[in-house]
Amino acid sequence: MAKNLIKDLLLFSLAALIVSDMVVKKSTQQFLYNNVETIPYNRVGLLLGTSKYLGSGRLNYYYQNRIEAALQLFHAHKIDFIIVSGDNSRVEYDEPTDMKNDLVAGGVPEDRIFLDYAGFRTLDSVVRCRDIFGQSSITVISQRFHDERAVFLAHHHQIASVGFCAEDVSKFYGLKTMMRERLARVKLFIDLIINKQPKFSGEPITIDYAH
Repeated sequence: MAKNLIKDLLLFSLAALIVSDMVVKKSTQQFLYNNVETIPYNRVGLLLGTSKYLGSGRLNYYYQNRIEAALQLFHAHKIDFIIVSGDNSRVEYDEPTDMKNDLVAGGVPEDRIFLDYAGFRTLDSVVRCRDIFGQSSITVISQRFHDERAVFLAHHHQIASVGFCAEDVSKFYGLKTMMRERLARVKLFIDLIINKQPKFSGEPITIDYAH
């Protein structure tokens, strides 16, 4: 009896991993772009945060490639403003400010960048983009696997969105991240079922040139 139960749980878990992955990929593929020339214009880009450095102290290539993708979009005039949404849960850890500094160094004026310090999860970043920053149409900026999940969430929350895919990393470098991503896609559907909301709300912020 116990063996059968364990077997059923394993089969269910495997099915959940496969189905959630397939649904997210299939429903978002037409909204993802690799070419800055073909992606449609959106007034606002949502740059999803990650740490600048790995635990070893080395530069995080996910981070570097996302910055470069955001700069491509901005300088090609495919976005006018960038919301940088990331984790600032500790004083010594500040994803949004790191990203802002590197965007400014890359030629983006400070008044075009808005920081969301409460982007603890992709769900928080996407929903706060609508509820706090008042956006109903965005360009999500991250690697393809992350864009897929973020765009799926955005569409579920009635936010028109496309994703611009930053350059990915090697399979070996990103193996642990991709394993976590499969679990995150299952969690995505659990969050939708229970109507999970962002950890923090806040006062509305207007996206404009003077701030």
